[in-house]
Amino acid sequence: MGRHCMAAFPWSPVLLSIIQAAGWPIWPLIICSVLGMALVIERFIALKTTKIMPPKLLDEAIMVSRNGIPAADVVMQLEQNSVLGEVLASGFQVLHNNPSASEDDLRSSLEGAGRKAAAKLQRYLGAIATIASAAPLLGLLGTVIGMIEIFGSQAGDGGAGLAPGAGNPGQLAHGISVALYNTAFGLIVAIPALIFWRYFRGRVDDYLLSMELAAEQFARHLVNLRK
Repeated sequence: MGRHCMAAFPWSPVLLSIIQAAGWPIWPLIICSVLGMALVIERFIALKTTKIMPPKLLDEAIMVSRNGIPAADVVMQLEQNSVLGEVLASGFQVLHNNPSASEDDLRSSLEGAGRKAAAKLQRYLGAIATIASAAPLLGLLGTVIGMIEIFGSQAGDGGAGLAPGAGNPGQLAHGISVALYNTAFGLIVAIPALIFWRYFRGRVDDYLLSMELAAEQFARHLVNLRK
């Protein structure tokens, strides 16, 4: 079974050798890479258009309320539909609780729901940005540790057949590996994290702008409906 696993993952020995050569400083970077990948996948799933702003939802909400405020079960279905549905449903809920609610009350409710929606859309983006910022620093930490080992290898005491001050070639090679591998791996983790963070930020900003315009249009509809 072990041979089959090695055949299925031929890169495993290479990866393990790199991890061993990089030393313990690479483990925080590995943790950051796994966490960053999980957050990126989660955001791709959570920020699907169907879960945030279904294309026809605003038109459907306006159409279903042309002749009056829809029933509570319809409002609940709208709220559970998507993030935009939560914002629109908040306007219906105000009119359910107070049919003579003022325009300011309606807009305040929609704005509050919009702020909650913004917080939901921006979830975990700070963590991805932190990984993008911290990974190069962790790589730099590994580089410093590798440099310390390099300098330590030059302080040979003449043991094991070496002349005093000749250094330890094995320790020197290990120090170089720690320094270079951690630097490279820190950049490998940081660059994709930064790219995905900027991508998600742009996507969230687009959603928020579209949601703001939709909420404004829906607010005007609710004001006319209240009259």
